[in-house]
Amino acid sequence: MSLAQDFDARWAQLLPVGRSSETGGYRRYAWTREDHTLREWFAGECAALGLDLTEDRMGNQWAWWGDPDRTPGVVIGSHLDSVPDGGAFDGPLGVVSALAVVRELQASGFTPRVPIGIVNFGDEEGARFGVACAGSRVLTGAMTPERALGLTDAEGISMAEALRSAGRTADIGPDPAALARIGSFVELHVEQGRALALLDPETSAVAVGTDIWPHGRWRADFTGRADHAGTTALADREDAMLEAARFALAAREAAERRDGEHRCVATVGKVSVQPGGVNAIPSHVTAWLDARSPHESLVRGVIEDLTAMFPGALREESWTATTRFHDELTLRVRDALGPETPMLGTGAGHDAGILAQADVPTTMLFVRNPSGASHTPEEFAEPADCHAGVEALLTVVRDLAS
Repeated sequence: MSLAQDFDARWAQLLPVGRSSETGGYRRYAWTREDHTLREWFAGECAALGLDLTEDRMGNQWAWWGDPDRTPGVVIGSHLDSVPDGGAFDGPLGVVSALAVVRELQASGFTPRVPIGIVNFGDEEGARFGVACAGSRVLTGAMTPERALGLTDAEGISMAEALRSAGRTADIGPDPAALARIGSFVELHVEQGRALALLDPETSAVAVGTDIWPHGRWRADFTGRADHAGTTALADREDAMLEAARFALAAREAAERRDGEHRCVATVGKVSVQPGGVNAIPSHVTAWLDARSPHESLVRGVIEDLTAMFPGALREESWTATTRFHDELTLRVRDALGPETPMLGTGAGHDAGILAQADVPTTMLFVRNPSGASHTPEEFAEPADCHAGVEALLTVVRDLAS
């Protein structure tokens, strides 16, 4: 079986898991039945390759070819969870590619100089509990166990309760021993934009990552008074939704003032309304803001504007500063792939960025996305480009593990 055929076969196995029949998108949330199915699939694929499967203290899955406690290894992989109605490629492309690469190396008789590992990070998207990269944040100590366990989903279920319902322990925390096993980490991911699609189609199916923009998430709470939607005069209303709507518009305007060649974006993509009845005036609205830019000062400027307009409403839930990938590793990866390989920064957060913040030598590979769409069922990569990504990852791992 060729590398491309192996990738295609594994890819087909994952396609039905967590897919909505209504939207065609994926709902693969942390510590749910779908998540369990994906974790079991990953464990089975690793066992078939003869890899030693372990978990760190946050439940991230690590599969090793060789002993990383003797010598730190080369790690590849990504995540399998999704945003609400997300696309098929964000995360799984990296995991499936990693499994195909290890099988190809084994089949070719390759003997690695250092161990090779595959990781499946948990709760990367933060779709259920609201904080992205929770698995890698707790692993590295970037988020405390107390905060993680106290996070709640839309039904009010805490992460601690979700872990117990999944038959797991809530005794989570940083795991320096797991981090010490990583000599280098290369995460393959679909591009979440159109930068590669705008380049020469003959040479730009894959790019090497350089950095991740600074980005954060904030929660804003607005309080009003519940009342009847049909009998309460407009002048007598205290409608929390009006302030939330003003907040969403103000966030967009604050980002637009700083947009241009440097780029700045701000998005209110999630709201929670109480009491939540069509015929009831909202008494409380919570809105979540995501803001990003290549320059931290622009993001902070947006938040300063909103804080001044809505005093006391905002609370920071997560923040990741500018993350540069490891210079030496990034250049070595590019050299392995050839000097014509594009270099690309990204506004999307990744577990690779969290590891880089923890001083783990890290870089990324991006596979072309012709539409640029991501976090939507329309997210896409051509099969030939996916195969080019797997080939690129194979080349990189051969080089780093030789």
